[in-house]
Amino acid sequence: MAFSANTRQQTIEHLQNTPLDLLIIGGGITGAGVAIQATASGIKTGLIEMQDFAEGTSSRSTKLVHGGIRYLKTFDVGVVNDTVKERAVVQGIAPHIPRPFPMLMPIYDEPESTYDMFSVKIAMDLYDKLAGVDGTQYANYTISKDEVLQREPGLKSKNLKGGGVYLDFVNNDARLVIENIKEADELGGLIASHVKAVGVLHDDNGKVVGVHAQDTISGKEFDIHAKLVINTTGPWVDKLRDLDQKLDHTPMMRPTKGVHLVVDESRLRVPQPTYFDSGAHDGRMIFVVPREGKTYFGTTDTDFKGDYKHPTVDQDDVDYLLAAINNRYPDAKVTLKDIEASWVGLRPLIATNGSSDYNGGGANTGKVSQESFDKLIKTVDDYEDQQATRDDVENAISKLKTAHAEETLSPSQVSRGSALDTEADGMITLSGGKITDYRKMAAGALALIRQTLKRDYNVDSKEIDSKKLQVSGGHFDPTNVDDTMDFYTRIAVDAGLPQEDAADLANRFGSNTGRVVTYVEEGAAEGLSLKETISLRYSVNEELTMTPVDYLLRRTNAILFHADTLAQLHDPVINEMARLLDWDADTKAAMTKQLDDAIAESELAALK
Repeated sequence: MAFSANTRQQTIEHLQNTPLDLLIIGGGITGAGVAIQATASGIKTGLIEMQDFAEGTSSRSTKLVHGGIRYLKTFDVGVVNDTVKERAVVQGIAPHIPRPFPMLMPIYDEPESTYDMFSVKIAMDLYDKLAGVDGTQYANYTISKDEVLQREPGLKSKNLKGGGVYLDFVNNDARLVIENIKEADELGGLIASHVKAVGVLHDDNGKVVGVHAQDTISGKEFDIHAKLVINTTGPWVDKLRDLDQKLDHTPMMRPTKGVHLVVDESRLRVPQPTYFDSGAHDGRMIFVVPREGKTYFGTTDTDFKGDYKHPTVDQDDVDYLLAAINNRYPDAKVTLKDIEASWVGLRPLIATNGSSDYNGGGANTGKVSQESFDKLIKTVDDYEDQQATRDDVENAISKLKTAHAEETLSPSQVSRGSALDTEADGMITLSGGKITDYRKMAAGALALIRQTLKRDYNVDSKEIDSKKLQVSGGHFDPTNVDDTMDFYTRIAVDAGLPQEDAADLANRFGSNTGRVVTYVEEGAAEGLSLKETISLRYSVNEELTMTPVDYLLRRTNAILFHADTLAQLHDPVINEMARLLDWDADTKAAMTKQLDDAIAESELAALK
């Protein structure tokens, strides 16, 4: 089904002329999750995104669907319970995207360490029980100092006590977004990128009834009318609320900036994702992840007040991450010149929540008192001996006291919470959260949307099980991923692709691989392999890819993890897109500059 620059024009016309039940503003993971569920429910749905889909926060995460084991530092079982269960749900509805990959956590005896060898085992056991993986091949285990160093000889040995190994999932964040968007489009949603809300429409009673929008490509402005409008703009939540003159404009969000850096695996080789304290005694933890012949690491976590649309990597960000990496891998001696690529994004933290996965929590950072800790450990031991119930464990957790003030710990100290609010004029705002929770956040919003449509407009909609609502490319048995990927690989091989290229396509496009290989009939574009040609043509025609940056940064990871191929891809990708999209010379020149700027920014050319 076409989903392209051409169909975008038709969609914009429909958005102008079709009264909607629901208008979603924001095409990141939150809006995409609401869109797929709303369209599947039979709700007449539109979605507008002012940039490319996932261009903001949702393509700039740590690229994991992780269970939040850090939250167990303060025994926030509720958050971890939700997160690890959602992790499994996401793998079920998008089985070609998140993949299980055990995480190594080296344990150091240092001030402000998150865990010691005793507490990490307790945390991992509880984590596995919540995730339902205890007793499986993915169950956690601890390893000795020598075993840690056998796995990662480059790790610093001083103060290393051992390590824990537990299950997490690697992810392709931008592809998770586009696959949700594509499925919503196929289900009948009216979805357009590069359309910006520039005003909020109200009826005579002051109720929101749509938005005044601008096509940022043509400059044309128009109105979109809808019974309900939902704000899913992530860090931009307050900026959209500022357009609505009927609202109190007290800020809801406190965005923080997160930076990741990429080097070749020859400069820093890790066998599996690794997660450790920063070494700066600041309560932060750092991920180091192998991917596609590269290694990336992050993240920073600093308050941000600059240009939301264009956050940048600063020297301080680089210095912080290089210090952390070179502390833990003292022989690596990674420097600025080794960085091949980078990305930076904003986390949509809720201001009243005041914390994230990475920054160690709110003001109350006191350790748990010994008495409370001992009671908890006994209860956990009793639970494992089947002498206590889960309720007993949760009750013990709820009564944990800090050693200083003896106050009950608040989950919001460490939680990346989300919020669902109905504003004074009826605007719905869905804010906060993280990529792992997107499906559950959307389900909560959909329940409110369905109820409101029925109550206020007598609009009926279907109840759906969003835990079974598979995204585009994910329509296959999630318990049989490897065999299914082999099947789609064979389809691509039969179409004439080499085995390695065929496997890459299958893993990128999942059950859409059969549609991708239909583009083989036109032959390879000049300067491009057959794999790259059909991937690009499919992406332009069926993934609303409008610029070379869309393709090379978000539909694929070329800019991030294949910087050494960009010189070969650069001109052929631009030339083929110019042919497909009928660009004139000025447009082609503008697209070339945009790509060059994106590559230079990713490579940190200005800092170098």
